[in-house]
Amino acid sequence: MINGRRSRAHADEGLALVGEAEGYLKARTHYLEARREAETLRSAMPWLTTAQAQEVTHHYIQQRLRHTRLTLVCHIDELREQYETRYRQLRRDLLRTHAAVACVVVVGSAGINAAVCLLGR
Repeated sequence: MINGRRSRAHADEGLALVGEAEGYLKARTHYLEARREAETLRSAMPWLTTAQAQEVTHHYIQQRLRHTRLTLVCHIDELREQYETRYRQLRRDLLRTHAAVACVVVVGSAGINAAVCLLGR
């Protein structure tokens, strides 16, 4: 049992590590994409000085990453709402099923009790 817990803990740690690495890679991809877009924008303005070009690049990247974060936050909120709605629905269905089974058990046991009482007479 202890080995099962350890392997489960290692699996959970591994999944967390994979999730973290995936998050880092996605963030890095968004950053590099924003940088490419900023360089494309900067190349369309050849009159900028080096300092101005760097500032435009920096501001564009920051704005683009801010937009990406806001988009992700909205998406996360939408997903959370969908999962919560589905969870409430499943919980309600489970409660109905358990209530129906409980009713069947009560009615069945009452029927068996009545049958035993009649046979006992």
